[in-house]
Amino acid sequence: MKIAEIRELSTAELTERINAEVAAYEQKVINHSITPSENPAQIKQQRRMIARMKTELRQRELNNK
Repeated sequence: MKIAEIRELSTAELTERINAEVAAYEQKVINHSITPSENPAQIKQQRRMIARMKTELRQRELNNK
C-alpha cells in the first residue's frame, strides 16, 4: 500500500487497518521466532507500513485540533 492509498482511507478505516496490520505483524514475528521465515525482510516492510499508517493518523489528529 502506498502513502497515497493510505491518505484516501477514512479515519475509521485507517484505525481498523492499523489494528489488523499490527495483529498480522505480531503473528508473523511469533512464527518467525519458532521457524525462520523464507523472507525475513517482509517483517521489516510490514513494520514500516504500520509506521506510515500511524504517522498519517497522527497528522490527522494534529490537523483537527
